[in-house]
Amino acid sequence: MTPPAMRSGGNDMRMTTLPMTSPCMLWNASNSGTRTARRTGTTSAAAAAPTAAAAPAAAAPAWAWLIAAMALILTTPAALGAPAPITPSSAAECPGCMLPTDEIQVYDAEITEVGRWNVVWHNNFTPQAQTVPDFAGGVVPDHTLNGVPEWAYGLRPWLELGAYVPIYSYTARGQLLFDGVKLRTLFVVPHAADRKFFYGLNFEYSYNEARWDPSRFTAEMRPIIGTHLGPWDLIINPVLDTDLTALKNFTFAPEARVAYNFSSKLALAGEWYAEFGPVTDFLPERLQGQNLFAVVDLGSSSHGIEFGVGHGYTRGSTPLIFKLMLMQDF
Repeated sequence: MTPPAMRSGGNDMRMTTLPMTSPCMLWNASNSGTRTARRTGTTSAAAAAPTAAAAPAAAAPAWAWLIAAMALILTTPAALGAPAPITPSSAAECPGCMLPTDEIQVYDAEITEVGRWNVVWHNNFTPQAQTVPDFAGGVVPDHTLNGVPEWAYGLRPWLELGAYVPIYSYTARGQLLFDGVKLRTLFVVPHAADRKFFYGLNFEYSYNEARWDPSRFTAEMRPIIGTHLGPWDLIINPVLDTDLTALKNFTFAPEARVAYNFSSKLALAGEWYAEFGPVTDFLPERLQGQNLFAVVDLGSSSHGIEFGVGHGYTRGSTPLIFKLMLMQDF
């Protein structure tokens, strides 16, 4: 799956033995993947070439507005003063606080080619976050690195199987912790990158250590809905998370992405991650999680890098997050 798939896993914005493959090995590995590259919005060199009769644009190009919006994402909290994060003494005092997350990604319905493997190494660092855990015995978010290698296999043109193992945290105290594992099943419309309208549905099943989540077993259902409009990508993932106990315990955590593809190897995007709380009774606005990310994608989902910087805009959000994804087919 592409990085334009902040594939946000088991509540991706809810905010492991490290993988044997290093970042350098991933990035320097030969690009043997054959999945569709990122689209550029043009169909040929002739179509892209300017003509003598073409009039100069009267207004700034659309991608310039996206860059301006990303700049606002990065600077507005500093200019206005982002709300201080809640520092609860118990989970009941911060019902909307997002748990640490191993994966921050919006899914775009692109999957690994049939018969091929893909690995995405997720790493997320919170230089500014809560200095106490969200629940008794939990991982302290502040200055913690969370991550996981995500292994995927293309089984059918419409089906990809995946495993996240091991999920890990490296804390400010220098502790390397094993946090759990996840399995996923992703159903998509075939060849999503070549379609104007695309869709899919992802299911994830998690086993959690007590420090990672207060529930031993959790699950996620992630619808994927999107469109390709020339060089633009518009994607939404209305995610539902559950601890598998009751309908009232389903939580709504939608995610969205707007991206502009400058070429098949470069894209800029703005991404939104939210945590509204239980579907039967949304949290007050000030306690909801609301995070915006400025993201750059280099390369492709079969051989590439995605980097993003995120800010929280409510007291139930993480104030500052860095995310890095390294992707490689093999």
